[in-house]
Amino acid sequence: MDYQLKAPIRPEDAKKLRAGDFVYLTGTIYTARDAAHKRMSETLAEKKPLPFDIKGAIIYYMGPSPAREGRPIGSAGPTTASRMDYYTPQLLNMGLGGMIGKGKRNNDVIEAMVKNEAVYFAAIGGAGALLSKCIQISEVIAYEDLGTEAIRRLCVKDFPIIVIIDSKGNNLYETAIEKYKEEQENT
Repeated sequence: MDYQLKAPIRPEDAKKLRAGDFVYLTGTIYTARDAAHKRMSETLAEKKPLPFDIKGAIIYYMGPSPAREGRPIGSAGPTTASRMDYYTPQLLNMGLGGMIGKGKRNNDVIEAMVKNEAVYFAAIGGAGALLSKCIQISEVIAYEDLGTEAIRRLCVKDFPIIVIIDSKGNNLYETAIEKYKEEQENT
């Protein structure tokens, strides 16, 4: 299925998505990579608030290249999600609605996704220049000292992503392999 989806994501929207669905995302999302996740974890340990409302938020695992003149952001391709796995269950338990990255997630993340009815999306790696065209606004909102790993608020329009792991734990990386094996056996 193809969906037009607004961010932040509402629980009822997350529940209807299935692994393999194509989504065109419009709204506000946030960027955060390794260093920002570590800093957010430290902030929470100090009982301080996060720099954005986590409820229903979607975090894009991305560190952009410098913006060209007249553009809000440079190349904006996804980074490997598993580098954030250590920190992700805590954020999911606080209400994080979804994540965008590339690559697999560990079992702790998947269990927390199912428990909290969240979704993991993939953006196409290597297509950062094209993906940046869907970003209308980019502004650093926290941890500016981290450079490209600072947290940014992005306003996106029709940002193309694929549901990899849905709120039920169905995993496209696993089901696609099984489907391929079945097709090979039947040829």
